Amino acid sequence: FQGLKDKIVPPSQAEDMVAALQKKGIPIAYLSFIEEGHGFRQSKNIIRSIESELDFYGQVFRFRPAGEIASVLIENISGLGGERNC
Repeated sequence: FQGLKDKIVPPSQAEDMVAALQKKGIPIAYLSFIEEGHGFRQSKNIIRSIESELDFYGQVFRFRPAGEIASVLIENISGLGGERNC
């Protein structure tokens, strides 16, 4: 998760990390938030990031989170035994 107004961890630094993880084939999901900085302040973005984290764990560890949450696209998940959409 990256706030695009983040002055502590600039988006370019997060994008470099994403590229390195992609290159190594490590499962990754990257979500950016246009109106956020280093610490998320808007409740809709806090909720989205927490639900996305839960969905990420659900896909990686193969469980279905309770309730209706949006799914995140995980790159390189096939190395864990195949893609799975809940």
